[in-house]
Amino acid sequence: MNSKYDIVIVGGGAAGFFTAINIVEKNPSYKVAILERGKEVLTKVKVSGGGRCNVTHACFVPNDLVKFYPRGEKELRGPFHQFCSGDTIEWFEKHGVELKIEEDGRMFPVTNSSQTIIDCFTQATKKLGIDILTGQSVQSIFKATEYWKVETNQETFSCQKLVMATGSNPKIWDLLTEIGHAIIPPVPSLFTFNIKDKRIKDLMGVSALASVKVKNSKLEASGPLLITHWGMSGPGILRLSAWGARELADKKYLFAIQVNWLNDLTLEEAEEKLKELKLEHSKKAVAKKSPFEFPNRLWESLVIASDISEEIKWADLTKKQLQNLALQLTQGEFQVNGKSTFKEEFVTAGGIDLKEVNFKTMESKIHKDLYFAGEIVNIDAITGGFNFQNAWTGGYIVAEAI
Repeated sequence: MNSKYDIVIVGGGAAGFFTAINIVEKNPSYKVAILERGKEVLTKVKVSGGGRCNVTHACFVPNDLVKFYPRGEKELRGPFHQFCSGDTIEWFEKHGVELKIEEDGRMFPVTNSSQTIIDCFTQATKKLGIDILTGQSVQSIFKATEYWKVETNQETFSCQKLVMATGSNPKIWDLLTEIGHAIIPPVPSLFTFNIKDKRIKDLMGVSALASVKVKNSKLEASGPLLITHWGMSGPGILRLSAWGARELADKKYLFAIQVNWLNDLTLEEAEEKLKELKLEHSKKAVAKKSPFEFPNRLWESLVIASDISEEIKWADLTKKQLQNLALQLTQGEFQVNGKSTFKEEFVTAGGIDLKEVNFKTMESKIHKDLYFAGEIVNIDAITGGFNFQNAWTGGYIVAEAI
C-alpha cells in the first residue's frame, strides 16, 4: 500500500510533533503524517523532568544560551536568534499552556505535569488533521527524482519533503549513512561517576558546591556535587560528563578527578584560612564542626582522611596535618571507575555531522528536501531544559523553511 503525503515526519517525539504542528499552522493545506515506531508517542516527554517536563530554561539571550551545549554551541547561535526560550514560552502560552520559572532557571508547565504538554500536542495535531501513525518502523528511505519514498514494516509512504526527528536512533543513523550522510558515533553524555572511596562511603545524600577537574586533562566544571551510594552525581558532575563525553569515553571511564570542596579557593588560600581558624578556635576539636559552607559529616570525613583524629584540637594541629587538610579540601583525588546513567534522561553525544546541515533551514546539505530536528544531529546539552529547547528551535526552523 502506498500512502501519499506532502510531508512525512519520522519520529513521534518532541521535535517531530513541534515540527508538524508548526508546518500545518503556517500552511493548513499540507497533508502531514508523523510516523512513530513505538506503540505510543511522546514517551520521552512523559518521563522528562521527573514526569513534569522541563520545557525550556529561563535564559533569553541566544549568545548565553549556546554555552549550555557541549556540541552545537557555534551552530545554534543563528537558530536561537530565530527562535529562543522567550519564543517557546509565548508559543506554549498561545496554545493554552502556561509555564513557570523555578529557582534554578528550569521552566515547567504550571500544572507540574508532562501530560499537559502531551495533551497540548495531541490536541493540536488532531485539530490540524495531522495523521499520527504508530507501530511504523522505518526500514528504508529512498530519494526518487521528484519525491522521497519511506518504507516501514507496514507500508510505503511517498512525500515531497521528509523530516527526520528520531533522536538517538542508531538504526535511522545507519539508513542515513546509506544515503551518504556521515554520523559521529554516539557516546553517552550526562552520566554520573562510579567511585569507591572510604572518604565518601557513608555520606550518601550529602551535597556541596564544588569544582571538579579531570586529572591530566583540560576538563573542569563546578556546581552542586551530590554524593550517592555509588559515587558522585549532581549538576557539577553531569556538566563535566557532558563536556567530556568524548574524552571520557576514550578513557573507558577510568580516570582520576580532583575535587575542590571550597570551590574557588586555592591550596595556598585554604592553608591561610586554616591558620586563621587555628588561632580562632584553638580550644575546639577540629572534627567537631565544619567551618565552611558544607555539611559537618563531609568535614569530619576529610579531617579523618588528613590523619587528624577526632579529639585533636585546633591548637594542636601540626604543620603537616594542616597541609594535609588543605590538600583534602582543595585537591582531593578520587578514582573514577565506570559510569552510571543519569535517571531516565539518557542523552547521547553523536549524530549527523553538523557540517552536513544548513542551520538556516535545518535542511540536509547532501539531499534536497530532507530536514532534521532535535537530537538526531550531533547536538546535545547539559540537563535543565536545553535539549528540549534545541528540539523546539529546530522544529520551528524546519517549519519556516518548508
